[in-house]
Amino acid sequence: MPFTPHGKHLIAGEWTEGEKTFASTPAHGPSHDFAVGTEDLVDRAVRAAEDAFEIYAATSRSARADFLEAIAEEIEERAEQITEIGTQETGLPEGRLEGERGRTVGQMRLFADHIRDGAYLDRRHDEAKPDRAPAPRPELVMIQRPIGPVAVFGASNFPLAFSVAGGDTAAALAAGCPVVVKGHSAHPGTGEIVAEAIKVAAARTDMPAGVFSLIQGGDRKVGQALVQHPLIKAVGFTGSLSGGRALYDLCAQRPEPIPFFGELGSVNPMFVLDTAAETRAEEMGKGWAGSLVMGAGQFCTNPGIAIITDGAAADRFVKAAAEALAGVQPQVMLTDRIADAYGEGRARVAGGADVEVVQVAEATGRSAAPALYQTTGEAFLANPELHHEVFGPLGLVVRAASEDERMQIARGLEGQLTVTMHMDDADMEDARALAPVLERKAGRVLVNGFPTGVEVVDSMVHGGPYPASTNFGATSVGTLSIRRFLRPVCYQNMPAGLLPESLDD
Repeated sequence: MPFTPHGKHLIAGEWTEGEKTFASTPAHGPSHDFAVGTEDLVDRAVRAAEDAFEIYAATSRSARADFLEAIAEEIEERAEQITEIGTQETGLPEGRLEGERGRTVGQMRLFADHIRDGAYLDRRHDEAKPDRAPAPRPELVMIQRPIGPVAVFGASNFPLAFSVAGGDTAAALAAGCPVVVKGHSAHPGTGEIVAEAIKVAAARTDMPAGVFSLIQGGDRKVGQALVQHPLIKAVGFTGSLSGGRALYDLCAQRPEPIPFFGELGSVNPMFVLDTAAETRAEEMGKGWAGSLVMGAGQFCTNPGIAIITDGAAADRFVKAAAEALAGVQPQVMLTDRIADAYGEGRARVAGGADVEVVQVAEATGRSAAPALYQTTGEAFLANPELHHEVFGPLGLVVRAASEDERMQIARGLEGQLTVTMHMDDADMEDARALAPVLERKAGRVLVNGFPTGVEVVDSMVHGGPYPASTNFGATSVGTLSIRRFLRPVCYQNMPAGLLPESLDD
């Protein structure tokens, strides 16, 4: 049956009304009213999370794994309703929502298996040496322990995988940390139904009520109150550079600064090496165009810039990309604000000195159409505005005058989530010179592929140097993401009965 949201917050297992409401702005279908978050609701949710922490942190790995698996099952129970309201609110196609739901529940189950195994705890033991000279050595054991309540901000572009039950929430719950989510106002109904799934899963597995809360959006003060609450010990965020940097600064200015794990933006540059360009220019240009328009370009790994040596091969690459983009119809964007920002980004790129328009289609309202531009390596190096992300289906070809200029562009890049090299065997020497430079710029380095797919596996790194993320040593995807919400604790001469359960085995 169709899902009709009630528009309430979930605070420590109870659906809670608010004094004010905001109306959702779906791409199609009915609008609904949702309660606006307040600083008082934040305080109630965080205090409930703190009350739950001692109990939840002490649960066994097996019990927490059961909880994660129950969340996955409850989300699947609501699959059709989630897809229905998710497509209405975001304009994303059903296939995309279904795939994202599969990723979300798969992530929960992967993390459940991972914490049951226990290797993530990095347990270490140094036996006592009472007879050591000149001084005896005590017994020392070390283990990773959960840090406390975690705040999570839902992302606009992934209503499931990076939202209420997304990667940050899954990682924090796996670590043993209660979570307070600030829902995104772009898809509050989707957030509500997923929160209901977590609520039911918590009850099924006897978890404390404060282990999870959802506060709907509608007011920036909610986010500010959440990151500044003295009981919050870490923040997970996916969003814009400006919004994320503002919250990051608030975390750093607290009397007790806390880690802010923010994914803020990336242009994900591609470097097309010379032999590959000569032999596969058309194929790569067409493939790049397909990656640019996937999901209306609203992926954090969208490869917005392609660097290629100027010449006939570059001409063929640009022509193939333009022809592929010419057949793409306008796509609905996630929100009116994102559509407006895309238009502003197009204007900024088009207004740059020595930037040539290659292929631009027009769209109106909340829709976006592809745009392709090209410029010289010299102009790109001289204009930092061209280095910034445009969130949407926009591509910029940078035509480098030489191998040296291409290397100069690589060295001048800011931090990225991904960088890509397209190469053939004959490009190996150039690639060996370029790879160490690119490795310092991104969390994931690809060869002969496109970065818009992010696998949820043990080895994935979804992060990078600033401004791609605020912590270059962390990832927001994959099992390593759990480590963000743990800290090492060493126990010296501690009786076995006082040690955490996970040290028993």
